[in-house]
Amino acid sequence: MKVILLKDVKSQGKKDAILDVSDGYANNYLIKNGLAVPYSKRSKEILDEEIKIREDAEEERIKEFNKIKDSLENKELTFKVKTGKNDQIFGTISSKQISDKLKEMGYKIDKKAIKIEVPISSLGTTNVEIELHKKVKFLVKIVLVK
Repeated sequence: MKVILLKDVKSQGKKDAILDVSDGYANNYLIKNGLAVPYSKRSKEILDEEIKIREDAEEERIKEFNKIKDSLENKELTFKVKTGKNDQIFGTISSKQISDKLKEMGYKIDKKAIKIEVPISSLGTTNVEIELHKKVKFLVKIVLVK
């Protein structure tokens, strides 16, 4: 029996996959638990429509992310920090602090999107990558001053 998966099913497949499984497994487990629907022309049409809607929404999100990228790319964010002897700063600048600074500027960027390779713990300029989407990545300069 052919079915279309509505959710990811361990060891069977991912959401939207079309599988050929035994009738008993399809009826007694997949369909009964809402994990799949029987394959038909109509269910295939619905699946194609849903995929198209998701792809369009994804393209819109990428366009929005590209607008943010264009306005922020290569900008400098300046942080005033306290220093001790030999200009050593106390602590490091975290992705949360960078996210908060961007929020003050009017950009809502999650701290998980900010990729800090090396801890920002010295005066000067450091480049930090921001990954809004797999296809939208850019650098922002973080400047630490006394």
